[in-house]
Amino acid sequence: MSESSVSASYRPGDWFGVFGEHATVVLPPSEKGRVARIWAMVDEGAGFDEVLDALIADGLRDLPGFVLVSELDGETKVVIRGPARAEFALAEDTETVEGSSVTTWAERSLRGVRSMRIEVAEADEADDLVIRDGLVRVARIDRPAYRADAGPESVIEPEPVEPEPVVEPEPVVEPEPVVEPEPVVDPEPVEPELADVDETAYFAEPAGNWHVADAAPVVDLPPSPVARLTFSSGEVVEVDRRVLVGRAPEDRQPDAGDQPRLVPVYSPHQEISSTHLEIRPGTDSDVGFAVVTDLRSTNGTALERPGLPPEDLYPGIAVRLVPGAVIDLGDGVRIHVEPA
Repeated sequence: MSESSVSASYRPGDWFGVFGEHATVVLPPSEKGRVARIWAMVDEGAGFDEVLDALIADGLRDLPGFVLVSELDGETKVVIRGPARAEFALAEDTETVEGSSVTTWAERSLRGVRSMRIEVAEADEADDLVIRDGLVRVARIDRPAYRADAGPESVIEPEPVEPEPVVEPEPVVEPEPVVEPEPVVDPEPVEPELADVDETAYFAEPAGNWHVADAAPVVDLPPSPVARLTFSSGEVVEVDRRVLVGRAPEDRQPDAGDQPRLVPVYSPHQEISSTHLEIRPGTDSDVGFAVVTDLRSTNGTALERPGLPPEDLYPGIAVRLVPGAVIDLGDGVRIHVEPA
């Protein structure tokens, strides 16, 4: 089931339903002031992580409930908080996710989803309305669109697409066989003149025979770490490459030429972004030091350097780290910088 190609249907209600190409969001009636900002993001094509960060940017205390569903590459992600319920029909089973049973939210990642139903309030006996993108008031959502005349469990399957006819390839003409050249006979080795011998490359045995010394093998040494990071959880990480820190960090620069170290941290109030900041070995004037960059996190990053007051990092600007510095990500997560 692809959210960008299959329309949904809804029963009118009091909750706000936001439908976009990559995400579906449902918010309670009390969140009217938040709806416009979320709709603008979803309408511009924002994905799961970006929408979730915006929803929890002000904390969960003032957000009594919400539903966020996104489908990408065959994987359906859902987050539910408060009095909401979602049911997913899989190939051989049904998965139900409820938000009222947890204090923060319930989260699932599913594959092979054939259809889904989201219920946030008692739905009236009214006609189901079809929608693809937009902002409406809802009590229940079905994807694919619900069809009342075929029973409560049925969904409208997308129209089958006729496959393109297979064109047989042109026969391949085998090339003419290549005549192997005559083997090249190596010339007889010539002993070097003694006057031309490099004394650093030859040594003499007691019998007076000169031999070329074996060259030392070239070994690629791993890069040396420039700093050691101690997390408030007790985890220790050396900075010998890029280090990405967040709730669920992922490499958004796959062409950077190295394999970064991903360090997930626990954020009980969801104040830390999924990929919050990067720490890496410095270059140019920062060679020999580690540098930290806030990756446009939702709640920002504070840096405490010895002898200086705390400062907030500017998103996207790398700052040199010195031993004794402390990086504060919020939600109780702090990173102490020590010499390598």
